[in-house]
Amino acid sequence: MTTDRLSIIFAALADPTRRAILARLAEGDATVSQLAEPFAISLPAISRHLKVLENAGLISRSRSAQWRSSSLRAEPLREATAWMEGYRRFWDVTFARLDAS
Repeated sequence: MTTDRLSIIFAALADPTRRAILARLAEGDATVSQLAEPFAISLPAISRHLKVLENAGLISRSRSAQWRSSSLRAEPLREATAWMEGYRRFWDVTFARLDAS
């Protein structure tokens, strides 16, 4: 079954651990160990989260010697935001009508 890109992005964003990882990567590149620090889960579990984020295009991973770092990629977030923007306008109008009532 083929899943569209936007569905893959939203599925990756659905998990709070992955959202926290993205928030950390917004501050700069990080290794798996650095990303795992605030979580009470194993390094393999963090690696699985990173794989989901990488498959969604939300991060890129690079290797330098024995270090493997991850970087945030903004383009998929722009796609998700652009899709949601139309609905934000809808809700703005709806709330404006409620306020006027």
